[in-house]
Amino acid sequence: MKQAVIIGVGGPERLTLREAPDPMPRGSEVRIRTLACGVNFADVLARKGFYPDVSRFPAVVGYEVAGVVDAVGPDADPRWDGRDVVALTHFGGYSDTVCVPQQQVFDKPAGLSHEQAASVPVNYLAAWQLLVVMGSLSADETVLIHNAGGGVGLAAVDIGRHVGARMIGTASARKHEFLQGRGVHETIDYTTQDWVAETKALTGGRGVELVVDPFGGRHWKQSYGVLRSTGRLGMFSVSGAVSSRLPGKLGLLALVARQPLFNPIPLMNRNLGVFGVNVGHLFSETDKVRGWMDALLQGVEDGWVRPHVDRTFPLASAGEAHAYLEARRNTGKVVLVP
Repeated sequence: MKQAVIIGVGGPERLTLREAPDPMPRGSEVRIRTLACGVNFADVLARKGFYPDVSRFPAVVGYEVAGVVDAVGPDADPRWDGRDVVALTHFGGYSDTVCVPQQQVFDKPAGLSHEQAASVPVNYLAAWQLLVVMGSLSADETVLIHNAGGGVGLAAVDIGRHVGARMIGTASARKHEFLQGRGVHETIDYTTQDWVAETKALTGGRGVELVVDPFGGRHWKQSYGVLRSTGRLGMFSVSGAVSSRLPGKLGLLALVARQPLFNPIPLMNRNLGVFGVNVGHLFSETDKVRGWMDALLQGVEDGWVRPHVDRTFPLASAGEAHAYLEARRNTGKVVLVP
């Protein structure tokens, strides 16, 4: 098989293609011949040395794939063999062949291409957890979606639209028309506008009930500041670390040093809540994740889950895909095609 491998901390050039023996499925695993694999910002953070889950290199990252099952392990359901599937992978997704426990595998919706299907698991599960499971967003509330044009952001837009909530999205100006067409009610250009002041102006000074924020550091403090009573701050990723000039984990530590400390007493007095989301740490919660994924795949069938693939890259060009994502040029998902 072929794999895109991160050989060490550094820039996109640290990704290279290598050959490895085809894996054989063990136990309840199934083997998938990958036709598309999703690229996520966590992969960029791993390459830059900001992702603690990747403790050593060389490493093959990747959390989601779509393809065709061509072999099953001795304890797996043989009916998986030959089926078009989408799957969650705990690393290893940047490969043209991958073995995955069958409980992390789902039938690919017939209405989606493999590229679209590979765009669903990580981004939509994170957005579902942020808005529905832990954010408890309702139709009479307002949500502020940061980086609304990114993978998780655009998934959050689909879910917010389904819930019926009012949505404010931050993104560069070139993405505004697209986001408004997807259902965002008001857009803020975070590169030229004071998004804190704009959010307060758009809400009559009251603030919003929910903020989803992937940036980290001081940005979380600002997001906390635009919550109204009963508001919740959902934190995921620390993508702001990529702008640090410090190498590896030093850059992450610098970001952590600027993040807010949430005191329970002010939280109680202001009737506010804060929570964090990391889909990569939910592999022990199979029943929960399967339930959420089933709801999202039903959303595909019902038409409100609309994965948008911005651009595909060959597996051999994984470094270019990282550079594209890191520069925030994407609107929606970036996908590797082996």
